[in-house]
Amino acid sequence: MTTDIINTFEQLGVTKNILPALVELGYETSTPIQQQSIPALLAGKNLLAQAQTGTGKTAAFALPILSRLTLSASQPYPQALILAPTRELAIQVAETFQSYAKYLSGFHVLPIYGGADYRPQLKALKRGVHVVVGTPGRIMDHLRRGSLSLESLTTLVLDEADEMLRMGFINDVEWILQQIPQQYQLALFSATMPSSIRKVADKYLTAPIKIRIAAKTATVESIKQYYTLISRHHKLEVLTRYLEIEDFDATLIFTRTKNASTELADKLKARGYAVAAINGDMSQNLREQVIKRMKKRSLDIVVATDVAARGLDVERISHVINYDIPHDSESYVHRIGRTGRAGREGKALLLVTSREQRMLAMIERATKQKITAINPPSITQINIKRQQTFVNEVLAVLASKTLESYREFIEKIKHESQRSELDIAAALAILAQKDKPLAEAKEDPLLAVSKEKHKEEGKKRRKKSTGRKFSKMDEFEKGMTRCRIEVGREHKLQPSDVVGAITNIAGVSRKVVGKIAIYNQYSLVDIAANVVQQVIDATYRCKLKKRQMAITPVSQQQQHKHKHGSKSKTKPKSKSKSKSKSKSKSKSKSRS
Repeated sequence: MTTDIINTFEQLGVTKNILPALVELGYETSTPIQQQSIPALLAGKNLLAQAQTGTGKTAAFALPILSRLTLSASQPYPQALILAPTRELAIQVAETFQSYAKYLSGFHVLPIYGGADYRPQLKALKRGVHVVVGTPGRIMDHLRRGSLSLESLTTLVLDEADEMLRMGFINDVEWILQQIPQQYQLALFSATMPSSIRKVADKYLTAPIKIRIAAKTATVESIKQYYTLISRHHKLEVLTRYLEIEDFDATLIFTRTKNASTELADKLKARGYAVAAINGDMSQNLREQVIKRMKKRSLDIVVATDVAARGLDVERISHVINYDIPHDSESYVHRIGRTGRAGREGKALLLVTSREQRMLAMIERATKQKITAINPPSITQINIKRQQTFVNEVLAVLASKTLESYREFIEKIKHESQRSELDIAAALAILAQKDKPLAEAKEDPLLAVSKEKHKEEGKKRRKKSTGRKFSKMDEFEKGMTRCRIEVGREHKLQPSDVVGAITNIAGVSRKVVGKIAIYNQYSLVDIAANVVQQVIDATYRCKLKKRQMAITPVSQQQQHKHKHGSKSKTKPKSKSKSKSKSKSKSKSKSRS
């Protein structure tokens, strides 16, 4: 198999220095998008590719880029730029580049995205990087600052172009394309081809090679997919309950980081499970040993990271559990594809927190399958499962063992205790179950959280954490900076929209958002002074209610002008109209 993999990618033109890394990552064969894209990009052609997430498109552009790089100390400027719509995808693509380039000495890749500190990015750019992967907004910032140079750029990739269109980044992408002074190779990858994407392609792609991979269901029908909405703090409890009620042969659990895989494996081991971790810190030999143990049934559970699980093919894996939701839908498809092999049925479970529901929706769109919502296992279910398991074990002993010697033993206990056989059997059941009683005392109501309850609790939590008073914005709270947003009540803006935009785009806690007042055409919001610049940088050119947010700090004097400046400029046409206006203003203030 190893020789086949090497021959496959070598025939496509991938440089020999990359092939060992592909073997270690467990690549089995090339995909259709890779077979068509790699030769075209290696030949320097422009590319217009339509392919669904989960088809291997990252390797389709990463491998030819790495194969064509000039890795020398005299080449400090980026030779390739990949534009991605989200920070999660930018990080994922950068990590993938790094894993492919494991044996490329001196290679450097840098992810650039909003909401992160500028200083590490500036230092890395100054030292020199070969590939930059970034979101449009932060790339624009660096170009304006002069910290990012495109003068050595040879290849630019637009990844998930339709998603960039949906998020309002297409104008930003065009601006970036216009900043490149020399000729370059352009590759555009998109799951769909709306008219706006075609216009960009027609304008910037010269004689492109066109590739279209037919859309299909990305996951097999033999895999039953479920998700459960839970609090982050209850993940381990829900996982252990799920493992207890499910009849699984072998289970593969995915975490996002190496440390998390080791920690989770240790916690499950302490709870009595036959489990081991497998991650990138382990040698190939150790990984193979873990897989062999799973095949030989001395291991029932493996906790893995995405990279470590590449190529993991064990037929007895009946369940895949996403302990951490993946960064993108492509990773999700790869993960759950480890079950449902050889015509067998498989189950896949996603543990989803309230902040991760958007990623869940993206996964459903990419796989073209609805993932069924289930509640976390209840104490009642646990009790029923334990009792049935115990009954089956007792019945098996009654059917297969000779009990004569034990009857004499029970008679002795009965004589000494003066208790019935039923009482003695109950006592022995308690001893047999030890730390897993057949009937837990009470239910934990926090675990059974419905989607509606999640939303309600989220609203209460946001109100409580920010302590907002929507009607009064006169006092400047200590440690907060008051900012103006160019979106208001007439755009149907709600306080929750402001909080959601700031926390999701800038990647900050809800606690940094203070009071909010919404007026007709704009809004005021208090943001913690220590992160206000980070929020402004991250939300630059981002839209809220289809309008530019344009967050800017305001002083007390400026706020006074915002609230009262218009009164002196507008003269009432009549007394009745001026009265009605003053009434409407007072109502507006009371509502805000």
